[in-house]
Amino acid sequence: MIQQVSNSELELMKIVWASGGTALYAHIMEELSKAGFTWQKNTIITLLSRLVEKGLLKTNKIGRRNEYTAVVSEEDYQAEQTQVLLNKLYEGSAKGLVSTLIQREMLTAEDYEELKQFWERKGERK
Repeated sequence: MIQQVSNSELELMKIVWASGGTALYAHIMEELSKAGFTWQKNTIITLLSRLVEKGLLKTNKIGRRNEYTAVVSEEDYQAEQTQVLLNKLYEGSAKGLVSTLIQREMLTAEDYEELKQFWERKGERK
């Protein structure tokens, strides 16, 4: 089971995933700065260390620089967290989640059509 991460840790993971699954510390800092985050160096190092401890990242020394590599893909993390949400709020029912999205108008008609086409294509591949 993939461990859940804090919102701050997730921001770091998104940077690593967006970088093809591997990013140097300097690149992570640069991307955080572009996104308007003003976290201190120690905070970022602590967050990255936690991600390593949780098994989501591994670190590799390249000279004096740290390179971080995602051990878990973004898709796997999303799937795992979606299952956690389904179990926690909908007793494992994807139908319950989709019903809520439709009832609360969080799923547009365009979204529905895209999902319908996706479902039909998926059925053709079987």
